[in-house]
Amino acid sequence: MTHTYKTENTCATQIQFDKDENGVITNIVFTNGCNGNLKAISKLLDGMKAEDISAKLLGNTCGRRPTSCADQLAKAVMSV
Repeated sequence: MTHTYKTENTCATQIQFDKDENGVITNIVFTNGCNGNLKAISKLLDGMKAEDISAKLLGNTCGRRPTSCADQLAKAVMSV
């Protein structure tokens, strides 16, 4: 099932991804943000379980911001 998550406090404005009944995440697409880095993150995480993505990325910050695109992805995959 495809999900769309509206991000907060990041350059990316939303994240779209598929999550199957086993919690496996695929087809991650960020809207806006650092294009090259976010494409790489999407490729590296494709096929991983939501719990594993969250364990690796939750709490990652960007500069002075209290969050990052990676942190927002970790929250997104666990929110659905």
